[in-house]
Amino acid sequence: MILDSQSFFFTCIWITLMPHAFAAAEIMKPHQRYCSSVKQTRDSKQETRMRKDNSTKVPLKYEQLLYIEDHDSAMRPGFGGSPVPVGIDVQIESIDSISEINMGFTMTFYLRHYWKDERLSFPSTTKKSMTFDHRLIRKIWVPDIFFVHSKRSFTHDMTVQNIMLCVQSDGNVLFSLRITVSAMCFMDFSRFPLDTQNCSLELESYAYNEEDLMLCWTHGNKSLNTDQHISLSQFSIEEFSASSGFVFYSSTGWYNRLFINFVLRRHIFFFMLQTYLPAVLMVMMSWVSFWIHRAAPARVSLGPEREAACLQISGIYNIPAVPMAFDGCYHDSEIDMNQTSLSLHSEEDPICGKFIGSPSADSDQIKRRNSRGGYVDRVILENNHVTDTYSILFPTVYITFNLFYWGMYV
Repeated sequence: MILDSQSFFFTCIWITLMPHAFAAAEIMKPHQRYCSSVKQTRDSKQETRMRKDNSTKVPLKYEQLLYIEDHDSAMRPGFGGSPVPVGIDVQIESIDSISEINMGFTMTFYLRHYWKDERLSFPSTTKKSMTFDHRLIRKIWVPDIFFVHSKRSFTHDMTVQNIMLCVQSDGNVLFSLRITVSAMCFMDFSRFPLDTQNCSLELESYAYNEEDLMLCWTHGNKSLNTDQHISLSQFSIEEFSASSGFVFYSSTGWYNRLFINFVLRRHIFFFMLQTYLPAVLMVMMSWVSFWIHRAAPARVSLGPEREAACLQISGIYNIPAVPMAFDGCYHDSEIDMNQTSLSLHSEEDPICGKFIGSPSADSDQIKRRNSRGGYVDRVILENNHVTDTYSILFPTVYITFNLFYWGMYV
């Protein structure tokens, strides 16, 4: 009886509690779904964050390796101590143009800087260097080199800026860039067109004097290299050389300055064909009149034509060397023409006397005319002797003049 009552009691309790248990289970299912969704969201966010960290891992590594964040780009290496040595190396690619009117030249070359900045040193077991482009230049210190007497200069930027930065593990830095510079060249045209021009491109630090920066060629004269195919239309390049010096400014002191020197010699072949050869031929043509015997019209016409030709060609030049050559041509022609005119007047005066007077002149005038015949013959013989003298004198003087001219200008 007791067992029956107990079983009945538990049965009633089970019937009463079972609906509540099922209701509680139904309530817990949405909560479990919500927790699983929250967990999935957290996992996806962590995954995204890890991906971002992985994407920025390489740049952060370089910046941490070079201590870029702690680097002060306004302070030179070893500030307050000894001057920082900066070596320069130049590879000349081309000389684009030489302008006599503007007294300048345009040159394209590779400019390389070498210095050591211990702030950029990094640990490396293989001692490999790291290479960067122009984007790192703004974050570190670089030398402030400028070109003295430059009119215009620019860095090439196709397809990107032509700038390269190479940093070694011990802090040695190579900074290279490709530049085109238009600068002044003080030319001397006193020997044109037989002139030789000495031009130079000068490099100097703008802000740092010799107490802060020591500018020098990396390997002396071997630091200047040129392309073997450099050529110009009007000049031949005779020599390239590198030199250095100091310049003083009253406000800031002494500065190091580097020089890229080159010598230009003008091509003479064009001027020989256009100028000198015609002048020589005209002067030699003037000597023909000495061998034209008593041909008055031919000898008179040669002089003015020759002189006009000399003046026409020499009038286009206002530079000393060419007018000096034509000056010899002009004076030789002028003296030759005056001598020819004098000879002709001496020959013609007695002859013209034959046509003076009227047919009714007396016999005394006829006798005087006949007596002048012997005088005329003597004058002609004397003038022919003078002509023979000038035919030897003028070529000798002109050859002597050419020896003096080419010896002085060449």
